[in-house]
Amino acid sequence: MTTPVKSPSIAQVSHETPHRRTMAITVAAIAGGVLLAVVWSYEFVDSTIGDNVANGVLGHDAKTTAINGLLAGAVFGLVSGLAGTFTACNIAVFGVLAEVSGQGRDQRRAVLTLLGWLCVGTLTVSAMYGAVAVIIGPSLPQLSTGTTDGGMPIRLIQASVTFGLIGLAFAYLGLVALGYVKDPFARHPRARLVVLGALIGGFLVGRPYPLFHKLLNNAVEQGNPLYGALTFVLQSMGNILLMAVVAILLVGAMRGRLGRWMAQAGHAALTAGFSLLLIGTFLVVYWDVRLPALFGYGWFPTMPWNA
Repeated sequence: MTTPVKSPSIAQVSHETPHRRTMAITVAAIAGGVLLAVVWSYEFVDSTIGDNVANGVLGHDAKTTAINGLLAGAVFGLVSGLAGTFTACNIAVFGVLAEVSGQGRDQRRAVLTLLGWLCVGTLTVSAMYGAVAVIIGPSLPQLSTGTTDGGMPIRLIQASVTFGLIGLAFAYLGLVALGYVKDPFARHPRARLVVLGALIGGFLVGRPYPLFHKLLNNAVEQGNPLYGALTFVLQSMGNILLMAVVAILLVGAMRGRLGRWMAQAGHAALTAGFSLLLIGTFLVVYWDVRLPALFGYGWFPTMPWNA
């Protein structure tokens, strides 16, 4: 009889006063998140990567070709989710890789189980929002064509609020992993994965990605909450597909030097804390500082490729 694998807590750095290494990792994560927000090119990831991937898989122009029929909508949902893997909102999915893949060597089955719990949170939120979005209909701020006095689109305000809150949640979980605050999931590690999954599913609540906006419009036009739930679930499945593949590949890499390093006390938690704090900082700075600055609300440095 095999002993079931217990998913360890992410907060394994249990000192009352974080030591210098933890402090250095914290500073590096915050600095890395800010730097990523500065250099990020949404034109490149949305158009050069996202649109080309969607066009190649679908075999036509994803933006201009109408979605004809329920099956076409379901396929478009999955493909647009995959194409949007590296957008400024969905990149946060990769912040949970350390939590999923740092579970020990030769444990592919355990990793698949952890991914399953992650999907529970992601797909539940996606389905709920898909149904609610259809019920609310055109009055949903995400579908608004209006702007503020400063010219900022109303739909981007919803994005700013949504991703700012999700970013704060990721940053908090990063601080938990680094040992700064008490772990609320210490006795319920699976609940942590469900919550992380729910945060990923919450990306749909603010996502301004053009292909998702097209999918959202199509779902509302159909007027069927079940169709909205299905297409949003498929969109999220496309979002996390690549992350799942990378997580499984990382488990294979755990057999070598990386695995020995991760197995040392506290290293898995430090890696997860760094990733979550970096991504959380990126989301907050990108969506709540850089984005408003584009419309005259504050200031943020502009790179030549983003001018």
